[in-house]
Amino acid sequence: MCLAVPGQVLSIEGDDPLLRQGRVAFAGIVKQACLAYVPEAKPGDYVLVHAGFAIAVIDEVQALSTLAYLAGFEPEDLR
Repeated sequence: MCLAVPGQVLSIEGDDPLLRQGRVAFAGIVKQACLAYVPEAKPGDYVLVHAGFAIAVIDEVQALSTLAYLAGFEPEDLR
């Protein structure tokens, strides 16, 4: 089973679409992720990250709901 975790893009580095990297926050932990698969991603967007690669841009409600579920909270508790 594979798991992709939602995170919020804080900043983006690089102009080459295949080499773009982003600083992505996952519930307070910040990691680098490759943004090659999501060229439309911009700072403030939520992305699903699997194995260091952002694989989809998702909306904030979906991201917060997933993070709440993973943390054992109700989505309203994160607002």
